Amino acid sequence: MKKNYSYIGISFIILVFGIWAIPKVVDHYSDPDLAVIGEVPQFSFTNQGGKTISNADYAGKVYVAEFFFTTCPSICPIMNRNMVKVQNEFYGNPNLGIASFSIDPEFDTPEVLTKYAESYEITNPNWHLLTGDKQRIYELANAGFNLYVGENSEVDGGFEHSGYFALIDQEGKIRSRYDEHGNPIIYYDGLEAEGIRMLIEDIELLLK
Repeated sequence: MKKNYSYIGISFIILVFGIWAIPKVVDHYSDPDLAVIGEVPQFSFTNQGGKTISNADYAGKVYVAEFFFTTCPSICPIMNRNMVKVQNEFYGNPNLGIASFSIDPEFDTPEVLTKYAESYEITNPNWHLLTGDKQRIYELANAGFNLYVGENSEVDGGFEHSGYFALIDQEGKIRSRYDEHGNPIIYYDGLEAEGIRMLIEDIELLLK
């Protein structure tokens, strides 16, 4: 009997150890854990409808933030066509918002932003194209989100900015997935299909 108990005990240890020893495959592209990158500072700007929009309007919602300008001749059209894909993926979901901050607010008035929204078929009522004090927008981008924006008369359009999107959770915290090395990617590439795919997956994760 002792031999049998000993055999059973050894078999149990081998079985447990064998299960433990099987390497776990972590798929960072299907169900990732999301890092907390920081918190979005307080902001208050005017949207395409002339309404004042602040952090409070996004409270309890998952939202995506970007910096752009309507006369951008290069990356902005790509970014916003991709953002429309994100909008359409969650069509009718009141818990998804988008914040598009203009880095050329002197030109991008609410009227200009309204026409821009119509041309891109922006239909989500929680997608606000925002304009306002230029210095505050630049501070929000460069210091708040750490997404570079600036003026440069030598480039087409006269402005420079990042092509990345920021993902914000219901509590106003910037979130991101980890890469295959365990480092947070921080932002999502708004110019590439892979970045948009990852963003959509992680929005779904936060909305659960």
